[in-house]
Amino acid sequence: MPHHNIVCEWLRTIGLAHYGESFLENGYDELEICKQIGEIDLDAIGVDNPSHRGKLLKSVRMLREKGAAIVYVLINDPKALSSSNEILTSDCDTPVTMKELEAVMKRHLEADGIRLTAHPYSTPVST
Repeated sequence: MPHHNIVCEWLRTIGLAHYGESFLENGYDELEICKQIGEIDLDAIGVDNPSHRGKLLKSVRMLREKGAAIVYVLINDPKALSSSNEILTSDCDTPVTMKELEAVMKRHLEADGIRLTAHPYSTPVST
């Protein structure tokens, strides 16, 4: 795949990396845009395989429900959450709790030495 961006990485985590170029060519180059994907979009992208369509639609639903942050966690640490490959494609309504996601994010931020309450991530408000 010639391009590496978050959408290509998301597709890789769900085992559908071969659609990456087609997604990018059709303007689906950000996860926020991908959250809007439906049946008609899959037709335009060229996803004809019914099982791939189902997998993508489940994953899109999870992106909407759980947020894009989960993709970043899976890319950086696929074993960070239980059944990591199922997180974005699971039939389960709550495959990961917000508390679990917060714990993983906190662990990653601490490991990388990132403090979100410090500059440059937050700026004091002047009055």
